Amino acid sequence: MSAKNIFSIIADELDSGERLDITVTRHVADCSRSQSARMIRMGNITVHGLSKKPGYRVLSGDVIHICFPFPAKISCEPEDIPIAVLYEDEYLIVINKQPGIVVHPAPGHYSGTLVNGLLNHCPFLDGIGGEMRPGIVHRLDKDTSGALVIAKNDKVHQHLSAQFKSRQVQKTYLALVYGEMKDQSGNITLPIGRHPVDRKRMSTHSRHPRAARTLWTVRERFPGLTLLEIDLKTGRTHQIRVHCAAMHHCVVGDGVYCPRRKKQIGGINRTEKLLKEQNVSRQMLHARYLGVTHPASGQWMVFDAPVAQDMARLLTVLKKMI
Repeated sequence: MSAKNIFSIIADELDSGERLDITVTRHVADCSRSQSARMIRMGNITVHGLSKKPGYRVLSGDVIHICFPFPAKISCEPEDIPIAVLYEDEYLIVINKQPGIVVHPAPGHYSGTLVNGLLNHCPFLDGIGGEMRPGIVHRLDKDTSGALVIAKNDKVHQHLSAQFKSRQVQKTYLALVYGEMKDQSGNITLPIGRHPVDRKRMSTHSRHPRAARTLWTVRERFPGLTLLEIDLKTGRTHQIRVHCAAMHHCVVGDGVYCPRRKKQIGGINRTEKLLKEQNVSRQMLHARYLGVTHPASGQWMVFDAPVAQDMARLLTVLKKMI
């Protein structure tokens, strides 16, 4: 194994008393706690050359040796999938992801994913960032559209991942939600974790939640609906959808976190009728702006992703109703 896959961390006083898996996660970009725990159990992470458990309490001065295995070859094929490129250079590519496409292969989605399209657009991405996720730094849900950055080499991938982990990126979304917001702006700080019963969902009532913060501002008001501009300060799974639902203003079209809308006496109200006419079949959530520091130039760059056609069409219709 080459030297580039082996490195060491010397624990300091801030690490003292912390779990080994958490310490590794803090120091290594794009390494989750579950991943570090798995590597510790496999013997790829040791302390002074000795195997430890993930719960080992680190001491100041401990030398933690980390040995990353070589990235496995991507087991998916390039496909001619249209990709809307917002920006591209030799280091990274920023795209405007369209709704309905899964970002990377997973059980049940081994083809037709964004990764398949990226391998066709940039064949040399093969293996960057780990198996099945070449160049992917962050992701958007299948039915969420908007700006997404992809690294073109491992060094750039690590640089961008560190920015996301340290919350040094700008992530601004547009979300169309049910109801008319009373205030002009606000913030939500409810922690988020796995739902205590349904493991496919996230919840603000989790047994093991993580801190989450969402800032929102009203962009436009419509009859029965509100368009919000949302600034994410953390990046928890389904964060916007969960937080909006917790405010009782769930995202329009969200079939997971939005309960069935009750019919009013006399039939479906005007808003529901309009949404049905517009054939809204996915959550109206769009990653509009993405700001990152360029890994090579150090320049702060903000990318603007035009709203997807279905959401833009719906907003046009709503504006005519005001």
